[in-house]
Amino acid sequence: MGGSPVGDGTLSLDGFNASAAALVKRWKEIEVDDSLPDWTWKPCSKMGVPSEVEGYLALEGVYRDCGWSQEQIDEDDNSDAADVVACDTWVQSSSHNVHVYDFHVVYSYSYKVPVLYFQGHRSDGQLLTLDEIKQHLPSNSLKVLSESKWTFITREEHPHLSRPWFTLHPCATSDWMKLLLEESKVSIEEQSLRYLPAWLSVVGQAVGLKIPLELHCNP
Repeated sequence: MGGSPVGDGTLSLDGFNASAAALVKRWKEIEVDDSLPDWTWKPCSKMGVPSEVEGYLALEGVYRDCGWSQEQIDEDDNSDAADVVACDTWVQSSSHNVHVYDFHVVYSYSYKVPVLYFQGHRSDGQLLTLDEIKQHLPSNSLKVLSESKWTFITREEHPHLSRPWFTLHPCATSDWMKLLLEESKVSIEEQSLRYLPAWLSVVGQAVGLKIPLELHCNP
C-alpha cells in the first residue's frame, strides 16, 4: 500500500513506514560519522502479536561529551575553541562527563506527522532533566528553541513504552513541512519517501543532532 499525498504537510501511516524503511536503508549506505549509531526500526506488538505496521524509528546510544557547560563557553574568549568543544560534538566515550541520548521517531495518528521523542542520561544511568539537557545543547539549538514557535519541548508518555519522555510538540509540524515540501521538485511519491530525512534535518537542529546532507541525495 502506498502513502497518501503529502501536499498538506501530513503523512499517512503507510507513508511513514515507507519513509522510515528508506531512511534506515539510506543511512547504512552513506558514510555517517562513526560517533553516530544506525537508525533502526523497532517493531511493536498488538495484543501480544508482532505487527507489520506498528513501530518506531530509533537512534539509541548517542554519546555527547559535556565536559563544558554553556555558561563556561559563553565566558570563553576563544569562540573557535568553544565551537569545537560544545557544538554538535557527539562522541563515543566512557568519560564521566558524557551524556547518552536516545531518539525515537513515532507516528502520531492525531496529527498525522512524525513526532520526535528523546531522553538523556548520565553514564551512571541517572536521567537528565530538561534544564540539564538544555545546558549542554549547542548554541544554535538553544537559539532554535527560543525563537521558533513550533519547537517547544514537552514531557509526555511515550506511546509505545508507556514512560514519560521529552518530545517536540507536533502541533505545527504539518504547516512547516508543507512549506518545506512545496520547494521540492520531485513527485508526490518521492516526497513521501524523503519526508523523514527532510523533517529530521529541521527537528534535529532543536536537539543538537546533525543529519548528514547525503541522506537527502539519491544513491
